Amino acid sequence: MKNDIKKAVIPVAGFGTRLLPATKAQPKEMLPIVDKPAVQYVVEEAVQSGVENILLVTGRNKRAIEDYFDYAVELERELEEKGKTELLNVVRNVSEMVSIYYVRQKIAKGLGDAIYHAKGFVNGEPFGVLLADDIIDSEVPCLKQMTDVYKEHPGVILAVMKVPMRDTKLYGIIEGKRIGDRLYEVKDLVEKPEPMKAPSNIAIVGRYILTPSIFESLEKTLPGKNGEVQITDAIRNLLIKEKVYAYEFEGTRFDVGEKLGYLKANVAFALKNKELGEKFKKYLKEILQ
Repeated sequence: MKNDIKKAVIPVAGFGTRLLPATKAQPKEMLPIVDKPAVQYVVEEAVQSGVENILLVTGRNKRAIEDYFDYAVELERELEEKGKTELLNVVRNVSEMVSIYYVRQKIAKGLGDAIYHAKGFVNGEPFGVLLADDIIDSEVPCLKQMTDVYKEHPGVILAVMKVPMRDTKLYGIIEGKRIGDRLYEVKDLVEKPEPMKAPSNIAIVGRYILTPSIFESLEKTLPGKNGEVQITDAIRNLLIKEKVYAYEFEGTRFDVGEKLGYLKANVAFALKNKELGEKFKKYLKEILQ
């Protein structure tokens, strides 16, 4: 179908320094949110949004992610022999939910560089980008909300949310004109501006729909803050020739790449869990009293 987004890229090459020492010997993306690793929530969002092929951009010490989405032959045999059918199905569903491919970012040069590694995988098609640090709890998956916008407004689509002005230095910030419900046409972007210099308090979060022209822009984008190739800078360079939109998604975003956000996500998803929710709520009430 025209304007469908069938491919997605999930960069998972970061070191997870905000979660040390827990991430010293395991990928931050494999830390559990209740009973699933963080990266699985993001993969499931992509699948529920109609994505059929996913590229994970990995790095050193990320082998556990590849193993997780592979078949676990010995474990499956053990579960099957013991008649644990329900657990067997859970394990198999992880391996079979979508086609996943891998490429390694050998040197950490920033998010823009990680996305550039997807050029061959994308093969001239528009594609989604989901950052595994951002888990978004919403009735309609965030990427699905964005693909619906893309069908009406083909171009680059950025997921955004309003943040306190004091926090603009933590995000890419847009300057935009409202053109519809929750929708802005972007006029400019600034990477992590100080509050006094920020054009707004509308911040980009970890969901994008990008067009193939992003790769040409990335080739011309010089390293920015921290000596890294910033995707915000590459998108900004596209503004002269391509429409860029920002969509204020419906849902709650958790930054699970830092400790407080990780704890908040665990509490929120535990309370929604059918098996644990009521017991956990009772426990929280007891300790809060």
